[in-house]
Amino acid sequence: MNLAQFQEYCLALPGVTEEFPFGEETLVYKVKGKVFALANIVDFGSVNLKCDPEEAIELRERYEGVIPGYHMNKKHWNTVDVHSGIPNKLLLEWIKNSYNLVVASLPKKEREKLG
Repeated sequence: MNLAQFQEYCLALPGVTEEFPFGEETLVYKVKGKVFALANIVDFGSVNLKCDPEEAIELRERYEGVIPGYHMNKKHWNTVDVHSGIPNKLLLEWIKNSYNLVVASLPKKEREKLG
């Protein structure tokens, strides 16, 4: 996966915004103001994704390219090396899962606005 594919996929999800709250190198995707994905745009080598805590551990054990979230809460976030051989289809699934976790945490009214 390259940066353009990552951006295109994230922005296609309902209610997503693209921001740079941590400086001009860190690309952040949010839904209704809540972060679900981060990446460095200068050196696009990994993405940080929210993950169910039990699944996060399982993915780290199963895939060499998945480690505890860099600069994130290690219980809820994974950092995924996009050049580690993980198939794009799987990476897209993990991005969508991260998005869905954040959406599920939103108030019902906000979830309904997303459709």
